[in-house]
Amino acid sequence: MKDIRNVAIIAHVDHGKTTLVDQLLRQAGIFRDNQVVAERVLDSNDLERERGITILAKNTAVMYGGTKINIVDTPGHADFGGEVERTLKMVNGVLLLVDAAEGPMPQTRFVLQRALELGHRIIIVINKIDRPDARIREVVDEVLELLIELNATDEQLDSPILYCSGRNGTASLSPDEAGKNLIPLFDTILRHVPAPSRDADAPFQMLVSSIDYNDYVGRIAIGRIERGTVRQNMEVVVVNSHTGAEPRRMKVTALYEFEGLARKPVQSASAGDIVALSGISDITIGDTLCDPDFPEPLPFAHISAPTIEMTFSVNDSPFAGREGKYVTTRNLRDRLMKETLRDVSLRVTEIPNSDSFNVAGRGEMHLSILIETMRREGYEFQVSPPRVLFQKAEDGTLLEPVERVVADVPENCVGAVIEKLGARRGEMLDITPIGSRMRVQFLVPSRGLFGYRSEFLTDTRGEGVMSAVFERYEPHKGEIARRTSGSLVAFETGEAVTYGLFGAQERGQLFIGPGTPVYGGMIVGVSPKAGDITVNVCKKKQLTNFRAAGSDDALRLIPPKIMSLEQCLEFLADDELLEVTPQSLRLRKRILDHGLRMRYQKTGKL
Repeated sequence: MKDIRNVAIIAHVDHGKTTLVDQLLRQAGIFRDNQVVAERVLDSNDLERERGITILAKNTAVMYGGTKINIVDTPGHADFGGEVERTLKMVNGVLLLVDAAEGPMPQTRFVLQRALELGHRIIIVINKIDRPDARIREVVDEVLELLIELNATDEQLDSPILYCSGRNGTASLSPDEAGKNLIPLFDTILRHVPAPSRDADAPFQMLVSSIDYNDYVGRIAIGRIERGTVRQNMEVVVVNSHTGAEPRRMKVTALYEFEGLARKPVQSASAGDIVALSGISDITIGDTLCDPDFPEPLPFAHISAPTIEMTFSVNDSPFAGREGKYVTTRNLRDRLMKETLRDVSLRVTEIPNSDSFNVAGRGEMHLSILIETMRREGYEFQVSPPRVLFQKAEDGTLLEPVERVVADVPENCVGAVIEKLGARRGEMLDITPIGSRMRVQFLVPSRGLFGYRSEFLTDTRGEGVMSAVFERYEPHKGEIARRTSGSLVAFETGEAVTYGLFGAQERGQLFIGPGTPVYGGMIVGVSPKAGDITVNVCKKKQLTNFRAAGSDDALRLIPPKIMSLEQCLEFLADDELLEVTPQSLRLRKRILDHGLRMRYQKTGKL
C-alpha cells in the first residue's frame, strides 16, 4: 500500500488557487520540460476560462518522494460554496490561501469555518508575496485573529505558515526569504497533513462526494474510500442515510485513480484513495457504496440552504422557437433535474398547472452560470427577476437572508458607497485603511444587493472591489426600492429603424441598434425617470414631395448599451422577464399588450 495525503486548496476568489496548482503539477513532473501548458490548466470549462474563476471542484494527483498527494482545487466564489462543502469530506487537510495584499475576505471566513468544523489540519499559505502592495505580517495577524474568532483548537492555531508566489512557483518558511521552488510546501503537506485511515481488510465503504458524466459510460461517482478495498466488476450496494431509499445492488464496471490531469484505469483501490467509479446508474451525491453484507450509510456534509430563487419558464414571446434547439417544458424539466444531480446546493420545484419551475440557488452568479451554460447548450426559455427566500421564526417573525459585504474602495469614494448601501438597509460594521484604500464591511440584506454591483463600479470609477457571502437570517429590514428608473417599451412588432430610434433616444438610453427585430412589449432602453415610456422604434419617416431645410441631414444615433447576462438580471423589475436564447438576450414585459398592461396597472386585473 502506497503512502497517501489528501488535501484541498481553499481561498477567496482570485487569491491564486488554480495558479498554485499549475506550479505544483509542473514541479512534480506531470508535464514534460518542453510541454506547452495553458495557464490555470484545471479551469477546463469554457466559462471558467472566460471569467477567470473556478466554478467546479477538480481532482488531480501528484507523486512526491514516494507519496501520492491527491489535490482538490475548489471554487473561490461564495455562490459555489456547495462545491467546497462536499469536497471537504474527501480530504484530511486544507491549504488555506490568503492574498498577501487583500488579506482574509468573506469567502476565506466561510471556507475556513467549514474546514475547522470538520477538524481538518490547516496549512496557512500567504500567496502573492511578490505584489508591490503586499503587507505580509499584517495579513498573518489577520489570519490568526480569524482563527481565534472561529474558535479554532490549539492544534489548529499552531498551523504552519508558508509564504508563496504561486505565479513564480516558490515557497519559503520565512517572510524575508524569497524561496526557490515549492519543495517547502510539499514537505509541509507530508509532515503536517495526516494520512487517511488505511483499514484495507474491513468491509468496503465509500461516500460519493462528486458526480461526473460521460456520454459513453454514464454517471461517474467520485469519492474517497473510507475503508476496505474495491475491485473492478465487484458487486456493491448503494444506500443513503438521508433519503432512506431501498438499498440496491450494482456492479462496478470501471475503476479509475487520478494521476496528474488524467484518470488511470486500475484493477483495485483501497482505503484512503480518491477514486472514480462507473457502471452504477442513478448514483447521486451523498450516496454510500458498501459491501453487500454490510450496508452502512455514511452521513453527508450539511449543505447550506439556497437564499435566492428565480422562475424558469417556457418562452412564450412572439419570437419563441426561432433560435433555440430545446424549447419545450419537457426539455427544460429534464435539464434542470439533471443539474440537481451534480449541484447539491441547487433546488428545483415544478409549479403546478404551468410551464414553469422555481430554481433556488446560493446567489445571482450561481444561477446566472446555470442560465449561461443552458443557453450555450441550445436551450431557449425565459427567467424572472431574482427574489430572496424568506423564512419564518418560531414566533412568526419574518426572516430574510443577510450577507457580509466587504468593499475595497479608493478613499474619495467611501462616502458614496456608505450612502448607497445605507439606503439599501445596509449596516456598517467596520472601516479600515489599507494603504491608499479603505476596506468597509457591511451587513446588507440579500435583496438590497440586487442591481447594486453596476452602481458600485460607477461610484468607484471602476476601481472598487466588492465581495459578499451569506452570513445569517435576520428579521425583515423593511422596504427597499429595487429600481428608480423606468423602461422604454416597444409599441409594435417590426424592425427597428434609424428614424424611430432617433426619436426614442431622447427619452433615455437605448439597448438596441437599427435592424434589430422587436415586438410589442419588448424593452428597448432605460428611462432616467421612474415609470415606463412606450416608444415606437419601428416608425419610418413619411415621404412627401416637399423639401425642408435640413430634412436630409444624416440622423446621428448614440451607440446602444449592450448588456451582459448579469446586467440584464440586475436590470429586471418585478413586472419584467428576460428571454434567453442561444443567440439573444431580450428584456420584455410580462404583459406584452400595451392596452392590457395599462389596464392591469390601473385596476390590478387583466
